[in-house]
Amino acid sequence: SIKMLPGFVRAAVDTLSKAWLSGIDLEARRSEHTRIAAIANLEKAVLAELPANLLRPADLAAKAQERLQHARAIFGDIEIQGLTELSPCWLDLLQELGTGTGTGTEVTGTGTGTEGAGIKMRWIADARKVPDWLDTSRIEVDTSEPQTPNTRCVSAATAYHEAIEAVRWARELIASGKAQPHEIAIAATATADYDDHLLALRSDANLDIHFAHGVRVAASREGQAAAALADILLRGLSQTRIRRLARFLSNSPEPFNSLPKGWMRIMPADAPLTTLKAWTNLINGLAPDNWPEQDDKGTHLLTLIALLDKGKGHAREIGEDLLKGLPLTVWRKALLLGPPASLELSIETLRKDDLLDPCSSIIWAPASSLAASPRPYVYLLGLNSQRWPHVAFEDRLLSDHIIPTSELEPLPINAADTRDFETILATTASEVVLSRARRDSEGRLLGSSALLQNYPDETYLRRHRVPEHALSETDRLTARREEFQDLPQAKSASTCWRNWHIYQEITPHDGLIRPDHPVIQAILARTQSASSLRLLLRNPIGFVWRYGLSLQLPKSGEDPLTLDALAMGDLVHQTLERALIALETDGGFAKASEDEIRQAVGAAATSISHAWELERPVPPRSVWGQTLADARMLGERALALQGDDQPMAQAFAEVPFGGADAKSQAPLPWSQDAPVEVPGAGFSIRGYIDRLDLSSDGRTALVRDYKTGKAPRVSDTRPFILDQGKELQRCLYAYAVKAMLGEATEIRASLHYLREDCNIALEEPEATLEDLATYLKSAKDSLTNGGCTIGAGSGDTYDDLAFALPANAANIYCMRKMAAVKETIGQAADVWEAG
Repeated sequence: SIKMLPGFVRAAVDTLSKAWLSGIDLEARRSEHTRIAAIANLEKAVLAELPANLLRPADLAAKAQERLQHARAIFGDIEIQGLTELSPCWLDLLQELGTGTGTGTEVTGTGTGTEGAGIKMRWIADARKVPDWLDTSRIEVDTSEPQTPNTRCVSAATAYHEAIEAVRWARELIASGKAQPHEIAIAATATADYDDHLLALRSDANLDIHFAHGVRVAASREGQAAAALADILLRGLSQTRIRRLARFLSNSPEPFNSLPKGWMRIMPADAPLTTLKAWTNLINGLAPDNWPEQDDKGTHLLTLIALLDKGKGHAREIGEDLLKGLPLTVWRKALLLGPPASLELSIETLRKDDLLDPCSSIIWAPASSLAASPRPYVYLLGLNSQRWPHVAFEDRLLSDHIIPTSELEPLPINAADTRDFETILATTASEVVLSRARRDSEGRLLGSSALLQNYPDETYLRRHRVPEHALSETDRLTARREEFQDLPQAKSASTCWRNWHIYQEITPHDGLIRPDHPVIQAILARTQSASSLRLLLRNPIGFVWRYGLSLQLPKSGEDPLTLDALAMGDLVHQTLERALIALETDGGFAKASEDEIRQAVGAAATSISHAWELERPVPPRSVWGQTLADARMLGERALALQGDDQPMAQAFAEVPFGGADAKSQAPLPWSQDAPVEVPGAGFSIRGYIDRLDLSSDGRTALVRDYKTGKAPRVSDTRPFILDQGKELQRCLYAYAVKAMLGEATEIRASLHYLREDCNIALEEPEATLEDLATYLKSAKDSLTNGGCTIGAGSGDTYDDLAFALPANAANIYCMRKMAAVKETIGQAADVWEAG
């Protein structure tokens, strides 16, 4: 009844391994308990599946006992060295091998096991603990006095700090000439906790550190190639995963290398491409000119994607088709370790032999390996409670009341760890350092091992201490503060920290630059948009970062759970544009009925949804359906408002001006290439007007900008005009329409908040434009004079570039600097107080 529970396979493997090594005959003892009978049935099924060349340890020992007459010819006399214990399944064979005179001149055994093989057996224990069963055997035991190394105990901040101190210690031994690399060892019981740290440190320190237990396959390019393929099969298609796999397989002869160089440019940057249909639509929609060098490989790429789309059920077939060489070897081994559903875990647990020569390198090994092969200088890591020794538990399937633990596991893990510790101390000739971590990676306090109770004098090593010997150039520079602080990088970093966190005045690290900087002049001379001018007014340094340095947030290729506010607004705007153009083409928007508007919006939303699924990340299917329904509702609400007191004869959507490219083939009310300049500000502007309605006589124009967010609170005491520089669109778009249609045209500009069906009109467009021009002129002059500082919008919720500011900038850094900012940029800050 428990066979399908998570972890059962691993538990069953552990139980069978213990039973086999302890020599327990499960079949003979099945009558003692139903659980033993169940494990015996499992064992029978396992043995039936094993290939002929694999046998249980007891079966191997039995076959060896049948051929004892060949033992002397094969082995001669035998010495057993480096062991502290032997599993019970081998003891009978060992006893029979050791029975006899051991003269070395003739074979006295008969092969029956009754007289032995006549081999002289010696157990080389040296200073190790001698197993009790050797007292009753005929095996000679050689012992020696234990070593008395110089032993000291240290505590480090974390496991990573422990690894740093161990490598520092090793380099100091080598640099001082006190020891050679092959005389140095670093060990722990839980090597997995330190493997990644030591792998990185060995590269940084440029030291040869041999991993006796092997290096994780996932740390190599071959392992990452297999892991990238497993990621696709387990989690499905996506552009990000395909790019990762293609990069790792770029050197393979097939299949990705047969695609033209630079083929990944055919994929839209924002498209998640999470289904085979999306890939098919993308590839079928490409022309040969879209491919690099016009080398159309669409059919080949689609075949690859279709193969990957088969999923984990075809893992073996897909791996054989896509992987070659070492990645394919890794893939095959991972499939042998478990089902395809556990491929990631299997690849993570795989190891490969370290290519460094252990005979000329520092060795990093499990404590059990070091106990068998001692070295004169040893650094032991991880001497914390519950880690060295590990905590011993009853077997998960054969508990102590079924088979006593002392019989099932004669040497439990805690006793083995303790024995390894004692063996290492007794066999190390020169020096042993006992190390423990004070805290784990999450900051929890860790206790010390009970094995350290005889070593009360502990050296407290601080994380940022000055070491006696550095492990690398970086470590040396940071340790020699006088030398490091003279480096340009250190001076810059130290000055930046002080300028950010101590001084209140504006410094070069806060955006103070030389006047008339060519980058500033270039970005101020470009044609602006309402968004860029808003950024200039509210966040001058963000304006320079975005348009001068091209800084931007990385875009995720994964499917979001919901659309953010910006994406939702874009979806609604595209729906409205398509619906309005359709209505205007089909008899005119002004004459459309409510049913016609509803049908047009529905058709537009459906059409837009197909394009979005190909080009942009979209939420899961159920959420995406609700999002489209929400967009249709907002679209119907937007088009229901058709005018004020005068009916409009013609309606336009997404109307370009100032040189912006048209988004559709619909007719325009003016020439889109005609320039539009803000009078008195020195800026040319361009953009798209969400909706423009014109009267039949051409004397009235209604300009609307749609918003999908929350409407602001407006009252006599709280006017909503420029809103501290956040709202520029009504004013700029109203001016653009007047500039394009002529001064005689009456312009009415408004913001329409669709969710609350709230329409906020701009009362005095001309006066507002005059004020805005003054603010823009001041901001331009301030930036030209070197005032590239933060602003009222820096570090707020909608600041995409807040990551480039100090941490928690809105609450600490911006508040400290704001008074100096206002003094530096002068009148440009007045817009932050505008209504």
